[in-house]
Amino acid sequence: MGVIRKTQSLEVLLAEFENDSGAISATELVKRLSSQFNKTTIYRVLDRLEDDGVLHSFLGKNGIKWYAKCHGCTKSGHIDVHPHFQCISCGKVDCLDINVSIPELQNREVVATQILIQGKCETCCD
Repeated sequence: MGVIRKTQSLEVLLAEFENDSGAISATELVKRLSSQFNKTTIYRVLDRLEDDGVLHSFLGKNGIKWYAKCHGCTKSGHIDVHPHFQCISCGKVDCLDINVSIPELQNREVVATQILIQGKCETCCD
């Protein structure tokens, strides 16, 4: 991890991702941590963790930004490119460990993609 100073806000935010195996929305993090840190601090630390390859972000339903732990990423680049699944019933969001082939586009260079699959999770399918 390229984070130089391990501040209290950094430690608390990282602990949220250790306790939660799925993705967490930025709005949920602000709600959970608002008694300890202001919103600006939370977003600043999230940006820093993403820049350092510790977390990755993606847009979920309604344009809400979500964060999840990276696996194998570094400050120089994110390598865990994968789709995400969001349950339309309970709202749970997970990273999917599947490969999705992005086609080459003539006369264009793809530098980032986001794939969000929506449906019902294993708990809500019953």
